[in-house]
Amino acid sequence: MSKHYPKGLDDRMRDQNGEIRKKRDDTLVGTLRQEYGSNFAPNYRSDTKLRTVLKDKGLGSLDQLIKRK
Repeated sequence: MSKHYPKGLDDRMRDQNGEIRKKRDDTLVGTLRQEYGSNFAPNYRSDTKLRTVLKDKGLGSLDQLIKRK
C-alpha cells in the first residue's frame, strides 16, 4: 500500500519527508510528454531516457530543462 503525501503549492508530489519528489533519470520522454505536453523534448524519440536529454543539453535536472524553455 503506497501512502500519498500532500502536493505542494506548485502541485508537485512530495516525498515522505516533505521534499519535492524528483523524476528518475530513466523516465522516458514519452512518459514526460503525457505530463508536460506533446512539445516536450521535440527532437527526441519517445523511448529516449531523460538522462540522455539532460546530458545532451548539459543540464542536471528536469526542473532546469523545463525552466530553460
